[in-house]
Amino acid sequence: MAGEKDKPKVPKPRQIPKYMNFIIGGTSGMMAISLVQPADLLKTRMQLLGPAGKNMTFIQVARDIVKKEGVLGFYVGLSAALLRQATYGTGRLGCFNAMFDWHKANRGVPNFPTKIVMGMIAGAFGAWIGTPAEVALIRMTADGRLPPEKKRNYKNDNARRRHINIMEGAGATVSRAMVVNGAQLGSYSQAREMLLPFMYDGLPLHAASAMIAGFITTVASLPVDIVKTRVQNAADKSTGQLQVLRSVIKNEGFMTLWSGLMPTYAKIGPMTILIFVFLEQLNKLYFKVTS
Repeated sequence: MAGEKDKPKVPKPRQIPKYMNFIIGGTSGMMAISLVQPADLLKTRMQLLGPAGKNMTFIQVARDIVKKEGVLGFYVGLSAALLRQATYGTGRLGCFNAMFDWHKANRGVPNFPTKIVMGMIAGAFGAWIGTPAEVALIRMTADGRLPPEKKRNYKNDNARRRHINIMEGAGATVSRAMVVNGAQLGSYSQAREMLLPFMYDGLPLHAASAMIAGFITTVASLPVDIVKTRVQNAADKSTGQLQVLRSVIKNEGFMTLWSGLMPTYAKIGPMTILIFVFLEQLNKLYFKVTS
Protein backbone atom coordinates (compact mmCIF):
# COMPACT_ATOMS: atom_id res chain seq x y z
CA MET A 1 0.00 0.00 0.00
CA ALA A 2 2.84 2.33 0.87
CA GLY A 3 4.43 1.64 -2.48
CA GLU A 4 1.22 2.62 -4.25
CA LYS A 5 1.08 5.90 -2.32
CA ASP A 6 4.63 6.69 -3.34
CA LYS A 7 3.90 6.25 -7.04
CA PRO A 8 3.90 9.57 -8.85
CA LYS A 9 0.52 10.62 -10.17
CA VAL A 10 0.26 10.54 -13.93
CA PRO A 11 -1.06 13.90 -15.11
CA LYS A 12 -4.26 13.77 -17.09
CA PRO A 13 -3.84 14.68 -20.74
CA ARG A 14 -4.87 18.23 -21.52
CA GLN A 15 -8.23 18.61 -23.17
CA ILE A 16 -9.50 21.34 -25.42
CA PRO A 17 -12.50 23.15 -23.85
CA LYS A 18 -15.86 22.32 -25.37
CA TYR A 19 -16.40 25.83 -26.72
CA MET A 20 -13.03 25.64 -28.51
CA ASN A 21 -14.11 22.39 -30.18
CA PHE A 22 -16.95 24.36 -31.79
CA ILE A 23 -14.62 27.15 -32.88
CA ILE A 24 -11.87 24.86 -34.18
CA GLY A 25 -14.36 22.59 -35.92
CA GLY A 26 -16.05 25.46 -37.72
CA THR A 27 -12.73 27.06 -38.62
CA SER A 28 -11.41 23.79 -40.06
CA GLY A 29 -14.47 23.48 -42.29
CA MET A 30 -14.15 27.08 -43.47
CA MET A 31 -10.46 26.61 -44.33
CA ALA A 32 -11.22 23.39 -46.21
CA ILE A 33 -14.12 24.81 -48.25
CA SER A 34 -11.93 27.73 -49.31
CA LEU A 35 -9.79 25.23 -51.22
CA VAL A 36 -12.52 23.00 -52.66
CA GLN A 37 -15.08 25.68 -53.55
CA PRO A 38 -14.35 25.42 -57.32
CA ALA A 39 -15.29 21.71 -57.31
CA ASP A 40 -18.45 22.46 -55.34
CA LEU A 41 -19.52 25.19 -57.75
CA LEU A 42 -18.82 22.93 -60.72
CA LYS A 43 -20.94 20.19 -59.15
CA THR A 44 -23.86 22.59 -58.60
CA ARG A 45 -23.70 23.91 -62.17
CA MET A 46 -23.81 20.35 -63.56
CA GLN A 47 -26.80 19.47 -61.41
CA LEU A 48 -28.69 22.48 -62.81
CA LEU A 49 -27.97 21.82 -66.50
CA GLY A 50 -31.34 20.22 -67.20
CA PRO A 51 -32.25 18.13 -70.28
CA ALA A 52 -30.53 20.47 -72.74
CA GLY A 53 -27.12 20.01 -71.17
CA LYS A 54 -27.27 16.49 -69.77
CA ASN A 55 -24.53 15.30 -72.16
CA MET A 56 -22.04 17.97 -71.11
CA THR A 57 -18.95 16.77 -69.23
CA PHE A 58 -17.56 18.54 -66.19
CA ILE A 59 -14.61 19.68 -68.34
CA GLN A 60 -16.99 21.37 -70.78
CA VAL A 61 -18.88 23.01 -67.94
CA ALA A 62 -15.60 24.23 -66.44
CA ARG A 63 -14.54 25.73 -69.78
CA ASP A 64 -17.91 27.47 -70.07
CA ILE A 65 -17.45 29.02 -66.61
CA VAL A 66 -13.98 30.32 -67.48
CA LYS A 67 -15.24 31.68 -70.82
CA LYS A 68 -18.23 33.54 -69.40
CA GLU A 69 -17.09 34.47 -65.89
CA GLY A 70 -13.33 34.11 -65.80
CA VAL A 71 -11.28 32.12 -63.31
CA LEU A 72 -12.85 33.97 -60.38
CA GLY A 73 -16.19 32.54 -61.49
CA PHE A 74 -15.21 29.34 -59.68
CA TYR A 75 -15.36 31.25 -56.38
CA VAL A 76 -18.84 32.69 -56.82
CA GLY A 77 -20.74 32.03 -53.60
CA LEU A 78 -17.64 31.57 -51.45
CA SER A 79 -19.01 33.85 -48.72
CA ALA A 80 -22.16 31.73 -48.48
CA ALA A 81 -20.05 28.54 -48.47
CA LEU A 82 -18.02 29.90 -45.57
CA LEU A 83 -21.20 30.84 -43.72
CA ARG A 84 -22.55 27.34 -44.30
CA GLN A 85 -19.46 25.80 -42.72
CA ALA A 86 -19.72 28.21 -39.80
CA THR A 87 -23.31 27.08 -39.18
CA TYR A 88 -23.72 23.53 -40.48
CA GLY A 89 -20.22 22.33 -39.60
CA THR A 90 -20.23 23.83 -36.14
CA GLY A 91 -23.79 22.68 -35.39
CA ARG A 92 -23.08 19.13 -36.51
CA LEU A 93 -19.94 18.91 -34.39
CA GLY A 94 -21.59 20.36 -31.30
CA CYS A 95 -24.64 18.13 -31.53
CA PHE A 96 -22.61 14.96 -32.07
CA ASN A 97 -20.25 15.71 -29.18
CA ALA A 98 -23.17 16.45 -26.84
CA MET A 99 -24.88 13.16 -27.68
CA PHE A 100 -21.63 11.22 -27.47
CA ASP A 101 -20.74 12.66 -24.06
CA TRP A 102 -24.24 11.99 -22.69
CA HIS A 103 -24.23 8.40 -23.94
CA LYS A 104 -20.74 7.76 -22.57
CA ALA A 105 -21.66 9.13 -19.13
CA ASN A 106 -24.99 7.31 -18.86
CA ARG A 107 -24.71 4.17 -20.97
CA GLY A 108 -21.04 3.73 -21.78
CA VAL A 109 -19.13 4.23 -25.02
CA PRO A 110 -21.58 3.97 -27.94
CA ASN A 111 -21.21 1.06 -30.35
CA PHE A 112 -20.77 1.46 -34.10
CA PRO A 113 -24.47 1.41 -35.13
CA THR A 114 -25.25 3.92 -32.38
CA LYS A 115 -22.52 6.23 -33.67
CA ILE A 116 -24.06 6.06 -37.14
CA VAL A 117 -27.47 7.05 -35.77
CA MET A 118 -25.88 9.82 -33.72
CA GLY A 119 -24.07 11.05 -36.80
CA MET A 120 -27.32 11.13 -38.78
CA ILE A 121 -29.12 13.06 -36.03
CA ALA A 122 -26.22 15.49 -35.72
CA GLY A 123 -26.14 15.96 -39.49
CA ALA A 124 -29.88 16.69 -39.55
CA PHE A 125 -29.51 19.28 -36.78
CA GLY A 126 -26.53 20.96 -38.44
CA ALA A 127 -28.28 21.00 -41.81
CA TRP A 128 -31.41 22.57 -40.36
CA ILE A 129 -29.56 25.52 -38.84
CA GLY A 130 -27.36 25.77 -41.92
CA THR A 131 -30.21 25.81 -44.48
CA PRO A 132 -30.28 29.64 -44.95
CA ALA A 133 -26.60 29.64 -45.93
CA GLU A 134 -27.16 26.52 -48.06
CA VAL A 135 -29.96 28.21 -50.02
CA ALA A 136 -27.86 31.34 -50.51
CA LEU A 137 -24.95 29.21 -51.74
CA ILE A 138 -27.10 27.36 -54.30
CA ARG A 139 -28.64 30.58 -55.63
CA MET A 140 -25.30 32.40 -55.85
CA THR A 141 -23.53 29.55 -57.64
CA ALA A 142 -26.48 29.06 -60.02
CA ASP A 143 -26.81 32.78 -60.88
CA GLY A 144 -23.76 32.82 -63.12
CA ARG A 145 -25.23 30.37 -65.63
CA LEU A 146 -28.27 32.59 -66.32
CA PRO A 147 -28.47 35.06 -69.22
CA PRO A 148 -27.66 38.68 -68.26
CA GLU A 149 -31.31 39.81 -68.25
CA LYS A 150 -32.26 37.09 -65.76
CA LYS A 151 -29.33 37.37 -63.37
CA ARG A 152 -30.03 38.60 -59.87
CA ASN A 153 -26.38 39.59 -59.35
CA TYR A 154 -26.13 38.41 -55.77
CA LYS A 155 -23.28 39.95 -53.81
CA ASN A 156 -21.70 38.29 -50.80
CA ASP A 157 -24.35 36.61 -48.65
CA ASN A 158 -27.12 39.11 -49.35
CA ALA A 159 -28.64 36.28 -51.38
CA ARG A 160 -30.07 35.26 -48.02
CA ARG A 161 -32.28 38.34 -48.05
CA ARG A 162 -33.13 38.82 -51.74
CA HIS A 163 -35.77 36.79 -53.57
CA ILE A 164 -35.24 33.89 -51.19
CA ASN A 165 -37.17 32.02 -48.54
CA ILE A 166 -34.22 31.25 -46.27
CA MET A 167 -35.64 27.88 -45.19
CA GLU A 168 -36.38 26.83 -48.75
CA GLY A 169 -35.71 23.12 -49.26
CA ALA A 170 -34.96 22.53 -45.58
CA GLY A 171 -36.44 19.03 -45.75
CA ALA A 172 -34.26 18.08 -48.72
CA THR A 173 -31.19 19.58 -47.07
CA VAL A 174 -31.78 17.64 -43.86
CA SER A 175 -32.40 14.41 -45.80
CA ARG A 176 -29.11 14.78 -47.63
CA ALA A 177 -27.22 15.58 -44.43
CA MET A 178 -28.53 12.43 -42.75
CA VAL A 179 -27.45 10.28 -45.71
CA VAL A 180 -24.05 11.97 -45.93
CA ASN A 181 -23.26 11.65 -42.24
CA GLY A 182 -24.46 8.05 -42.02
CA ALA A 183 -22.59 6.92 -45.14
CA GLN A 184 -19.43 8.86 -44.35
CA LEU A 185 -19.12 7.65 -40.77
CA GLY A 186 -19.83 4.01 -41.60
CA SER A 187 -17.64 3.73 -44.69
CA TYR A 188 -14.73 5.65 -43.17
CA SER A 189 -14.67 3.41 -40.10
CA GLN A 190 -14.91 0.24 -42.21
CA ALA A 191 -12.21 1.37 -44.66
CA ARG A 192 -9.92 2.33 -41.80
CA GLU A 193 -10.44 -1.06 -40.14
CA MET A 194 -9.72 -2.95 -43.37
CA LEU A 195 -6.61 -0.92 -44.27
CA LEU A 196 -5.08 -0.81 -40.79
CA PRO A 197 -3.32 -4.24 -41.08
CA PHE A 198 -1.53 -3.00 -44.20
CA MET A 199 -0.77 0.61 -43.20
CA TYR A 200 0.47 2.30 -40.04
CA ASP A 201 -1.95 4.48 -38.13
CA GLY A 202 -1.11 7.90 -39.50
CA LEU A 203 -1.94 10.45 -42.16
CA PRO A 204 -1.61 8.04 -45.16
CA LEU A 205 -4.14 5.66 -43.59
CA HIS A 206 -6.52 8.51 -42.76
CA ALA A 207 -6.20 9.95 -46.27
CA ALA A 208 -6.82 6.61 -47.99
CA SER A 209 -9.80 5.87 -45.74
CA ALA A 210 -11.22 9.33 -46.36
CA MET A 211 -10.95 8.97 -50.14
CA ILE A 212 -12.77 5.60 -50.04
CA ALA A 213 -15.40 7.02 -47.70
CA GLY A 214 -15.72 10.08 -49.91
CA PHE A 215 -16.51 8.00 -52.98
CA ILE A 216 -19.08 5.83 -51.17
CA THR A 217 -20.64 8.95 -49.65
CA THR A 218 -20.78 10.59 -53.07
CA VAL A 219 -22.57 7.64 -54.68
CA ALA A 220 -25.02 7.35 -51.78
CA SER A 221 -25.81 11.03 -51.36
CA LEU A 222 -25.69 12.45 -54.90
CA PRO A 223 -29.32 11.60 -55.83
CA VAL A 224 -30.53 13.31 -52.65
CA ASP A 225 -28.16 16.20 -53.30
CA ILE A 226 -29.46 16.71 -56.84
CA VAL A 227 -33.06 16.68 -55.66
CA LYS A 228 -32.17 19.17 -52.91
CA THR A 229 -30.45 21.47 -55.40
CA ARG A 230 -33.40 21.38 -57.82
CA VAL A 231 -35.91 22.04 -55.01
CA GLN A 232 -33.93 25.01 -53.73
CA ASN A 233 -33.56 26.47 -57.22
CA ALA A 234 -37.11 25.74 -58.45
CA ALA A 235 -39.22 28.64 -59.71
CA ASP A 236 -42.35 27.05 -58.21
CA LYS A 237 -41.87 27.20 -54.45
CA SER A 238 -44.44 24.46 -53.87
CA THR A 239 -42.31 21.90 -55.70
CA GLY A 240 -41.63 18.88 -53.46
CA GLN A 241 -38.79 16.36 -53.34
CA LEU A 242 -40.75 13.44 -54.82
CA GLN A 243 -42.12 15.65 -57.59
CA VAL A 244 -38.60 16.73 -58.53
CA LEU A 245 -37.30 13.15 -58.34
CA ARG A 246 -40.02 11.84 -60.68
CA SER A 247 -39.44 14.73 -63.08
CA VAL A 248 -35.68 14.14 -63.26
CA ILE A 249 -36.06 10.40 -63.92
CA LYS A 250 -38.84 10.90 -66.48
CA ASN A 251 -37.34 13.78 -68.45
CA GLU A 252 -33.60 13.27 -68.07
CA GLY A 253 -33.10 9.61 -67.26
CA PHE A 254 -32.28 7.61 -64.12
CA MET A 255 -28.51 8.11 -64.39
CA THR A 256 -28.98 11.89 -64.18
CA LEU A 257 -29.28 11.34 -60.44
CA TRP A 258 -25.51 10.82 -60.48
CA SER A 259 -24.77 13.85 -62.65
CA GLY A 260 -21.62 15.60 -61.42
CA LEU A 261 -20.23 12.44 -59.80
CA MET A 262 -16.57 13.29 -60.36
CA PRO A 263 -16.77 16.96 -59.28
CA THR A 264 -18.70 15.91 -56.19
CA TYR A 265 -16.13 13.25 -55.35
CA ALA A 266 -13.38 15.77 -56.09
CA LYS A 267 -14.89 17.91 -53.33
CA ILE A 268 -15.92 15.35 -50.71
CA GLY A 269 -12.69 13.33 -50.71
CA PRO A 270 -10.22 16.21 -50.31
CA MET A 271 -12.71 18.06 -48.09
CA THR A 272 -12.71 15.20 -45.60
CA ILE A 273 -8.92 15.02 -45.57
CA LEU A 274 -8.46 18.78 -45.32
CA ILE A 275 -10.90 19.12 -42.42
CA PHE A 276 -9.00 16.55 -40.38
CA VAL A 277 -5.59 18.00 -41.28
CA PHE A 278 -6.64 21.54 -40.37
CA LEU A 279 -8.40 20.29 -37.25
CA GLU A 280 -5.26 18.54 -36.03
CA GLN A 281 -3.02 21.52 -36.77
CA LEU A 282 -5.39 23.95 -35.04
CA ASN A 283 -5.52 21.67 -32.00
CA LYS A 284 -1.72 21.66 -31.84
CA LEU A 285 -1.68 25.44 -32.24
CA TYR A 286 -4.14 25.82 -29.37
CA PHE A 287 -1.96 23.72 -27.02
CA LYS A 288 1.14 25.64 -28.12
CA VAL A 289 -0.43 29.05 -27.52
CA THR A 290 -1.96 28.10 -24.16
CA SER A 291 1.01 26.16 -22.77
